[in-house]
Amino acid sequence: MHCAIIGYEVHMSVSRGTRWAIVIIGILLVIGLLMTLLFFALIRGGETEEITGYGDRVAIVEVQGTILSSENVVRQLKKFAKQSSVRALVLRVDSPGGSAAASQEIYEEVKRIRNSGKPVVASMGSMAASGGYYISVAATKIVANPATVTGSIGVISQFINVADLLKKVGIQETTVKTGKFKDAGSPFRSLTEEEKLYFQELMINVYDQFVDAVASERNLPIDTVRKYGDGRLFSGAQAKRIGLVDTLGSLEDAIRLAGKLGGIRGEPATVRELKRVSFVERFFDSAKQSVLGNRLEEPLLEYKFAAP
Repeated sequence: MHCAIIGYEVHMSVSRGTRWAIVIIGILLVIGLLMTLLFFALIRGGETEEITGYGDRVAIVEVQGTILSSENVVRQLKKFAKQSSVRALVLRVDSPGGSAAASQEIYEEVKRIRNSGKPVVASMGSMAASGGYYISVAATKIVANPATVTGSIGVISQFINVADLLKKVGIQETTVKTGKFKDAGSPFRSLTEEEKLYFQELMINVYDQFVDAVASERNLPIDTVRKYGDGRLFSGAQAKRIGLVDTLGSLEDAIRLAGKLGGIRGEPATVRELKRVSFVERFFDSAKQSVLGNRLEEPLLEYKFAAP
C-alpha cells in the first residue's frame, strides 16, 4: 500500500509538473506574441490619404508648428502637384516660422508649382508668422482669418551661455580652432563685439532675402516692406489693409477659392495626407519639446516669431 501510495504520488507529481510546463510555455508564447505586436505598433507609422468627394479635387498640405525641416512638406507638394486629378492646392499654415533655409525651400516649391500653372492658395490658421508668412507669399492667393497672427518679417538668432553653470559644477571646456570665427556662438562663452557684428551682417543678408521675396510676391515697394518688416505682428485684418494678404476667410473659403482657380465647378472634393504617428515618434517628439532639446535642434538663423 505504501509503495502504491508512493507510486501514485510520484505519478501525480509528474503530471502536475507537465501541466505547469505547458502553462508556462503558453504564457511565454502569449507574452512573445504581445511583445511582437507591441513592437510593430510602436514603430508603425506612415501616411494614408483622406479623400472627400469625387472627381477633380483640391489637395491640402498642412504646415504645423515650428518649421525645422522642409522635407515632408515639399514631398507632399510634389506628390499632389503631379496628380492630374488635383487641380489646385491649399497650403494650410499654422506656424510661427522656423529655419530660414527650410522656409525658403518650401517657398521655392510652392512658387514652382504656381508657375507651372497649378494654383496654390495659402490658408492661414491661428498663426502664420515669419517663416510661416514667408512660405505663404509664394502662393497664388493668401487667405487669412481676421484674427490670424501673421507678419513678424525678420530674422532672429539666439545664443545661450552655460559657462557659469559649467563652472559651478566643476566642468572645464577647451576649444582648439583654425579661425577666429570657428567657434562663434559657442555656448561655453559670451560673444565678442566682433562676433556680434559678424552675425549681424549675416542676419541682415538673410533678412534682405525675406524682404525681397515679400516685395516681389506681394507687389509692394521695398521701403513699404521694410517699414512693416521690423518684426511686428499683424492680425489678418490688419495684414489685408496693408497688402500682406489677399482676402479674409476660413479654410473652407480657401478650398473653394482654390477649386475656382483650378476650374472646378461647385464644391470641390479634397484630398490630404494623414500621418499615422507611432508611439516611438510621439515619445521622441515629446522629448524634443524640452528646453535643452529645442535649443540643440534650433537652426542658427530663423524666420521665426520668438514669443517672450
